[in-house]
Amino acid sequence: MLDINPWYEQDTFWETVEPIMFPQRRWSDAPAEVDKIIALLCLQPWMAVLDLCCGVGRHALEFARRGYQVIGVDRTQAYLDRARRQAGTEGLEIDFVQEDMRSFCEPEAFDVIINLFTSFGYFEDPAQDRQVVMNIHRSLKTNGVLLMDLMGKEVLARIFQERSWHEQEGVLILEERRVSQAWSWIENRWIIIKNGNRTDFVVSNRLYSAAEITLLLVECGFTSIEVYGDYTGSAYDQTAKRLVVVAHK
Repeated sequence: MLDINPWYEQDTFWETVEPIMFPQRRWSDAPAEVDKIIALLCLQPWMAVLDLCCGVGRHALEFARRGYQVIGVDRTQAYLDRARRQAGTEGLEIDFVQEDMRSFCEPEAFDVIINLFTSFGYFEDPAQDRQVVMNIHRSLKTNGVLLMDLMGKEVLARIFQERSWHEQEGVLILEERRVSQAWSWIENRWIIIKNGNRTDFVVSNRLYSAAEITLLLVECGFTSIEVYGDYTGSAYDQTAKRLVVVAHK
C-alpha cells in the first residue's frame, strides 16, 4: 500500500535508510563529536541533556556514558528500540521517548538541548518550525543552551550538485536535488538499489541561512546566539562545513 504521509512520517523511509545514515563509521565518530560539543558549550556532567530527533541514539548514548542525565526523543519506533537495546546492554539509564518534535515539550526540564545533522525544517508550513523552536525554548531551564546543527544555505550553495551517487556497504544511492521557492526549499529524490531491488523516496526540507535561523531563534525568545562553521567553533565563513548555532535562553 502506498504511504501518503509526508516522508518524515513514513516508517518505511527511516527503516530503509537506517544502514545508510548510521553505518559503523558514524557510530565511531560519535565520541569525538560529543567531545567537541562538550567543549564548545562548556558542559558539566551533572547537566540534563535532551537529544531531540535522536535517531538510533548515537549521541544520547555517548552523553549517558559520561554521566549526563539524558532523554532522547524521536518519532521512529525502530530507531528507539535499537537505542534502548544498546542502553540496556551497557547498563545506561536513558529515557527514550517516541514523540513528534512539534508536540514534545517539558517545561524548564533541560540544561542542554541538541538537534543535530539537519533534523529541523522538515515541514512545509514554517509555522511548524516556529512551534518546534518554541517547544525547545520552553523546555530549557533559565540559562539553558541549544545547539542546532544544519546544512546551512550558504554552505549548500557552495557545494551544490544537481545529481550524485555513491555506494555504501553494497547499497547504491543515487540522488537528484532541486532548489525552489527562492532558495528556501530543497527537494531530494533518493533512488536506493539494494540486492537488485529499487526503492524511491522524495525527501524535502526548508533551507536556512545563518541570518534566517538566528532571526527565528530571537523571535522565539533566545537572547544570545553564536554561529559557527563546525563543532570546534570555527568561523561561519566561506570555508564552513556546517551551520552550527548555539542559542542561550
